[in-house]
Amino acid sequence: MNVLEKLGSKIDELLSRIGALKEENEMLRQELVNAKAQCEIKTTEIQKLQELNARKEREIEEIVAKIESMIG
Repeated sequence: MNVLEKLGSKIDELLSRIGALKEENEMLRQELVNAKAQCEIKTTEIQKLQELNARKEREIEEIVAKIESMIG
C-alpha cells in the first residue's frame, strides 16, 4: 500500500467515524429532548400537587379552627 492509499483509507475511516458520531449525536439529542419534555411534565405535576397540598392544609387549618372555637 502506498502513501496515497493509506491516506485514502484513513480518510474513509474518519468519514465513517464522523457519520457514526453524527448518528450518536442525533440519538442523544432526541433523548435530551424527551428527557426535557418528561421533566416539564413532572414539574407541572409537582406544582399541581403542591397547590393541592396547600389547599388541603388550609382546609385542615379551617377545621382545626372550627373545632377549637367549638371547644372554647
